[in-house]
Parts: sequence; C-alpha cells; structure tokens
Amino acid sequence: MEYVGSSYEGEIKNERMEGKGKYSFPTDTKYEGEMKDGMFHGKGTLYFPNGSKYDARWENGVAVEGKYTFADGLVFEEENWQYCDGYDRRFYTEVTDSLKPAGRSQLTNRIPPREIPKGCYDCGESFYNPNTRVVMNPNMKFVRNADDDEHEWIVRTCRKQWDEFVGHQEKHEG
Repeated sequence: MEYVGSSYEGEIKNERMEGKGKYSFPTDTKYEGEMKDGMFHGKGTLYFPNGSKYDARWENGVAVEGKYTFADGLVFEEENWQYCDGYDRRFYTEVTDSLKPAGRSQLTNRIPPREIPKGCYDCGESFYNPNTRVVMNPNMKFVRNADDDEHEWIVRTCRKQWDEFVGHQEKHEG
C-alpha cells in the first residue's frame, strides 16, 4: 500500500484486510466499513474530500446498492429528483434554508437572514422604508432621508420583506 500512497487501519485475517476497517486513498477519499479478502464487502461508506459521501452495500469490491449524499446534505435520488429542476432553479441549501426562487428575492450571505421590518428593504447596515424615504439603523432609529438616486437603487437592488414583495409583484404583474 505504501507504493500507491494508500493506508489501512483495521481488522486483518490471513494477512488480508477483513472485518471492520478504514482504508485511505492517496486522493484523501476514505472508506470506512466492512472488508472481506482485501475488498470492500458488506456495509461501508466512501467519504470524499469535498464533504460528500456514498453509503453502500458492497459485494466483492462492487457497490450493489447505495446512496450518494452531497456535501450540503442533499441525497441523490434518481426518481423524484427535485434539486435545481426546470421550475425551481434554487440550490438545495436555498430550499432547506427557505430562500425564495430566483427573481423573487435578493439573496443574502447572513445566516440566518435577518428579519426585515414590514414594508422595508434590507440595505445591509440599515433598513429603508420606501413610503417615508427614511433610512434607519437596525434599532429603527433615523439615519438619513434617501434622495431620488438612493431610493431608486435600494428599490431595484435590495432585499424586501417577503410578504410585501409578493404583494408588490402581483400589483405590477397583474
């Protein structure tokens, strides 16, 4: 194994990998599970360097049944695949973290996204009320009045409180 850069920790029988063990590839992929006669055999998991994994049942080194889980927790399913489909282009983490489909919401890198006051926009360090044209700090204290350019930029660019945004869209689309 040292010639190819692999390593093994675990049970050995007749000088072969057999029983439970951990096999590491030179690519940083790792296998943890059952072995028989030097091969993956029984239940075992391949862990990939990117954080994904493949849980499988192995027979003589061949996976006969298994499931692949992406690094973000999404399990691959050949049937009923709902990840990034033709109708909803969101990534799995956007679906599980309640981010809305593209075109309906501006994304944020805050986890979790902060609560936006009703009718307001999230401007990063502040909130903006388009009706009063007032920019407020996170404690809702006055910061400044927005001029026409700032108002237009915020309305075009920033995330808006979700329920209000849907109503705003329906008014303009209907």
